[in-house]
Amino acid sequence: MTASSTDAGIQAHRVTFDSAGETLAGSLYLPGHGDPSPGLVIAGPWRTVKEQVPSVYAELMARRGFAALAFDFRGWGQSSGRPMRMEDPFSKADDIVAAAAFLAGRPEVIARGVGGLGVCAGSGYLARAAALSDTIRSVALVAPGLPSHPTVVAEVGGEAGVAAIERLAHDAREAYDRTGQETLVTAVPATPESTVAGADYYTNPQRGLVPAWDNLFNPASWTSWLTFDAQDAAPHLTAPLLVISSDAAVSPSSVREFIAKVPHPVEQIWIPGVPQFDWYDQPGPTGLAADAVAAHFDATLR
Repeated sequence: MTASSTDAGIQAHRVTFDSAGETLAGSLYLPGHGDPSPGLVIAGPWRTVKEQVPSVYAELMARRGFAALAFDFRGWGQSSGRPMRMEDPFSKADDIVAAAAFLAGRPEVIARGVGGLGVCAGSGYLARAAALSDTIRSVALVAPGLPSHPTVVAEVGGEAGVAAIERLAHDAREAYDRTGQETLVTAVPATPESTVAGADYYTNPQRGLVPAWDNLFNPASWTSWLTFDAQDAAPHLTAPLLVISSDAAVSPSSVREFIAKVPHPVEQIWIPGVPQFDWYDQPGPTGLAADAVAAHFDATLR
């Protein structure tokens, strides 16, 4: 295990752990005080790696006294796993469960003190993981992407759109089975003129365009993505839950729908006018979120 330090005394240790026979790579951020702390698994947006949003929040939480793990899901970044660059919500949720078990066994983490922090699509994966695993004892979701299956169908253009991307997924999977080579496409057009949502984040080297991110996506992912309903986890969540979002962020109606399905009171913070991608890395929104998340986990994990 190797480590690097920040100016606040935070140490980021390179770690690995197992998930379904694959070796996942992570960065474990530890606060400077040296005492055991609650441990947090960070799950970031889809199609990203640990050096992007997960590391932003992991460092923010370490500065607030938590051990925080940013990691690459199987087939992404420095983690093993094939086919690569699969946006599979089900395997990603399983990887989060494995990450929580890894944290629970670390000497730097207090007993029964593991929580999860999800951002954007990672919120849906984390919610599923928390519904599956008692190890995750508290949950916070920031700018969550929690679409229902009908919402996903509508967003891809209805049944005709579903049929089109199902063909893409079938062709990519068939090619992989035949050749052993993934069909990889550009995840986000890397031009400043792009109209794709979040293009400034993903095309700006000062933001999300980091060297560790190769901007690739496997169309075979659509098979799993189209069968995933982020809302399904809500009725099964028993852990304390904090949700932070904005009506200017992604699908606030889906967020409220999810909250209404949770079988216990949910702490909610709604901040007017903060767009989705400002929650990824901008100091104001991320600092506000980190303060609220820290208060939530201080109350539920210590």
